[in-house]
Amino acid sequence: MPMFEITIVPLGTNSPSLSRYVKVSYEEIKRSGLKFQLTPMGTCIIGDFKEVFSLVERIHEKFARMGIDRISTQIKIDDRRDKEITFESKIQAVKGREKKR
Repeated sequence: MPMFEITIVPLGTNSPSLSRYVKVSYEEIKRSGLKFQLTPMGTCIIGDFKEVFSLVERIHEKFARMGIDRISTQIKIDDRRDKEITFESKIQAVKGREKKR
């Protein structure tokens, strides 16, 4: 199943703080039932393409209802098909190489 790293940024908020919008995104992601990991600069999500892109669209719509007229979204996708990946397996792969030095 693909892994996505998503950052959704509302523009024109008249404030340097975005935590209000991160909370809205976070709540919508929790409701999705998808496996996710919140990070300081974005959110990692495991799910199929339709589910994740539908989730991004729902977050965009929530921001629009909050009066946001422009949203910038960055999405990275790791679509590995030879084996299942998890957040933990990707981190462990790096840490395992660290020990081999």
